[in-house]
Amino acid sequence: MARRFDNAGTFASELKGGVVAIGNFDGVHRGHQAVLARATEISQAAGVSSVVLSFEPHPRSVFRPDQPVFRLTPAPMKAMILGQLGFDAIVEQTFDKAFSSQSAEDFVTGILCEQLGVHHVVTGYDFHFGKGREGNPEYLMRSGVRHGFGVTLVDQFQAEDSEVVSSSRIRDALAIGDVAQANALLGYRFAVSGEVLHGKKLGRTLGYPTANMALPPETGLEPGIYAVRFRRAGGTIHDGVASFGRRPTVAEQGAALLLETYLFDFSGDLYGETCTVSFVSRLRGEEKFEDLDALVVQMKIDEAEARAVLGSLQPLSPLDAALTFGPLG
Repeated sequence: MARRFDNAGTFASELKGGVVAIGNFDGVHRGHQAVLARATEISQAAGVSSVVLSFEPHPRSVFRPDQPVFRLTPAPMKAMILGQLGFDAIVEQTFDKAFSSQSAEDFVTGILCEQLGVHHVVTGYDFHFGKGREGNPEYLMRSGVRHGFGVTLVDQFQAEDSEVVSSSRIRDALAIGDVAQANALLGYRFAVSGEVLHGKKLGRTLGYPTANMALPPETGLEPGIYAVRFRRAGGTIHDGVASFGRRPTVAEQGAALLLETYLFDFSGDLYGETCTVSFVSRLRGEEKFEDLDALVVQMKIDEAEARAVLGSLQPLSPLDAALTFGPLG
């Protein structure tokens, strides 16, 4: 697990002098992974620490607070994924109006040089920073020459369809329930984490007890029924089928979105645990049934289909093998 620091000013002195990958990295998708892999390669060759400098909250939420951002990887999940990629630390630099108003030179001298003591910076080809985005890739290269640190800019990454991989494209795929495309762009299965909450326990009376999670309201996943992998807080993994939506058969109109996961071949108490659900395949959309008997008939069909999908599941990548198949290191 990567060590986490809430700003560059609290960064550990023993980690200074490392290779720093800079970016927001929401989703830690395949394009991000190209940048991050280059950073770990350089750090290993130089025998120095590997660090990610990211920003919290998402800059868009600061500039447009009335438009909440659907975070693909909230800070804890992002840190966990970066740890799996081999990073020693992640600096979750506080992003607010004051931070955004500092000059590009102050960012370089204050944060990169003084607080992080960078040996080398790795970032994307289009990285901008400082007030008014005055700092651009060329500015960063010149700063490296002036201050004595190396700079590597990583080119744009394209998927097999020749389209650019981006967080926005992944959000668009999830918005229509296309988890297969989202997962292909991420390089691992899209996942959410949350505390298992007490519910009405209706599923238990129907023979389908569920682990319920309330996801952030800005979660942009299309409601529906999904085949999933469920990871408990201790790391054990169970296959399951999950319903994400407003439960039109049993809940009042306008009910809050809820993720309900039925774990196959499991009995136990999960209440209060923070667990993770990885989405493997969308089985169908959310439906309203005439009665509970009709709902149970469909749930049996969903379970059988999910078991078939999950029974032949293969990792998408080494990262997916760790995140979806475990155990996490």
